Amino acid sequence: MRTKNTVGRYGEDLAARYLSTHGFAVLERNWRCELGEIDIVARDGGTLVVCEVKTRRGLGYGSPLESITYRKLTTLRKLAGRWLQTHEVKPSGIRIDIISVVFDHNTPPTVDHVRGVA
Repeated sequence: MRTKNTVGRYGEDLAARYLSTHGFAVLERNWRCELGEIDIVARDGGTLVVCEVKTRRGLGYGSPLESITYRKLTTLRKLAGRWLQTHEVKPSGIRIDIISVVFDHNTPPTVDHVRGVA
């Protein structure tokens, strides 16, 4: 895996599989509008979950979770609102989750799921 896009896609694929195996229904991936992009939109029971996926090849630059800024969380909140405006979904709640994927060539990837960050 050489390019940033390839690494990101790999992480998003792992995150989507992780969510599916943990009972989430993945509704959409890489949804875009003029405000930005949602990596994964899922449903956890009656709750709509907007997932940001961060992937890194090792921890040389810190944990992927450390790269989530207040500004990014604000954008994700706006994106969640826009997604709801454009879809016929009436969730009982809305949540923003972060999924961190770390891998290198010597160990299996690790997936950390942090629920309800904003």
